[in-house]
Amino acid sequence: MRKYLVIVLSLGFALIAVNAFLESKPSEKAPIYNSIKPYSPYYLDKRFGGLQIMSKLDPKFKEKPNNMEVFHRLEFLEREWGKQHLKIENNQLIILDNNNSILATVPISTKEDRTFIHKFYGI
Repeated sequence: MRKYLVIVLSLGFALIAVNAFLESKPSEKAPIYNSIKPYSPYYLDKRFGGLQIMSKLDPKFKEKPNNMEVFHRLEFLEREWGKQHLKIENNQLIILDNNNSILATVPISTKEDRTFIHKFYGI
């Protein structure tokens, strides 16, 4: 019975580790995300103590969520930014700054990109 206990405990810890890994992974992103990302004010800063979220606009903004939540929190901040600074017109994604002036336009070339924008940014 004791040799089975070691096997069962090992499998249990392995399942917990795999579950934690899968929960902490960021969501899948479409290719258009790479065109939008340079305009997003939020980025990850790698430190010795782990990852922290920082803002390009506000040097005082620093968030240090735990490692399980860091990608989910970054995605939340990017979604909130995207709802206010992105809009779609004539199959073009328009990226706006805080004064509602146009920073860039990105063509929406595939249905996958359009679906990603609707699901991820909610616009």
